[in-house]
Amino acid sequence: MKPTLLVLAAGMGSRYGGLKQLDGVGPSGETIMEFSIYDAIKAGFGKVVFVIRKSFEKDFRDRFQNLFEDQIEIAYAFQDINVSFDGIEDMPERTKPWGTAHAVLAAKEFVNEPFAVINADDYYGLDAYQLVADFLRNEAAPDHYAMVGYSLGNTISDHGSVNRGVCNMDAQKHLVGMTERIGIERFHQYICYKKGEDRISLAPDTLVSMNLFGFHHAIFDAIETGFEAFVRANYKKPKAEYYIPLVVNEMINNKTMKMSVIPTEATWYGVTYQEDRPTVVAALKELSDAGHYESPLWKTAEKV
Repeated sequence: MKPTLLVLAAGMGSRYGGLKQLDGVGPSGETIMEFSIYDAIKAGFGKVVFVIRKSFEKDFRDRFQNLFEDQIEIAYAFQDINVSFDGIEDMPERTKPWGTAHAVLAAKEFVNEPFAVINADDYYGLDAYQLVADFLRNEAAPDHYAMVGYSLGNTISDHGSVNRGVCNMDAQKHLVGMTERIGIERFHQYICYKKGEDRISLAPDTLVSMNLFGFHHAIFDAIETGFEAFVRANYKKPKAEYYIPLVVNEMINNKTMKMSVIPTEATWYGVTYQEDRPTVVAALKELSDAGHYESPLWKTAEKV
């Protein structure tokens, strides 16, 4: 059974200044998602599920219709902003979705096989898709998941600080937990994060999560249970979000699964800020000029 690719694309891109998921950054105007799907097809994925807001549906269908439908199965799942549970009647109005773990849960009805999760606006590289696809085909189990770990130095923006989940591992390269470090940026020759008024350095080869996970579909039950508990505890906080690392850390602490950390030396590219865009455009052009991608990307898709 071929694994599925779950693309989280329900965010509004407030720091970017627009719907960055559909921004054409490739040499022929391709979105970052198109490079992700192209790489996923080469790695052997059989289906892609876009998790979006209902209001994005027409934009997505118009953008991707007839591009790669003959290469991979496509489905759309919708992440609602408003949710309800018995006994909760005074929930404040929200303007943002409930976070990445809730986005994964939104795709439950479309996924019955091991699957990978990515952010729509992140470029991960073919190596990462091959690594996670191999895991999903050969090792994924209800109690065994994986994540691709990137070297911190390959994930930093030159145009503002970022937050990263630092991987803490045991001797078998299983994740012990993720520590969120905020305000990470280059400071002279160092990479530092902020702790209060202090700057604390991190090694460039520190493995961090870029939200590329490989899950067995059994995780949906754990997310569903955890999400309801999270909402009941946080429903009066209109900005509270239920993130994938919260689910992962909880399952690790409960010893209900193990998560392998699969390192890659690939360079991650993303468009957190509008100022990141030229870097991503240049990187994708360089990869295309070097023959890693066709340009336009889909003109010879049948040869993939």
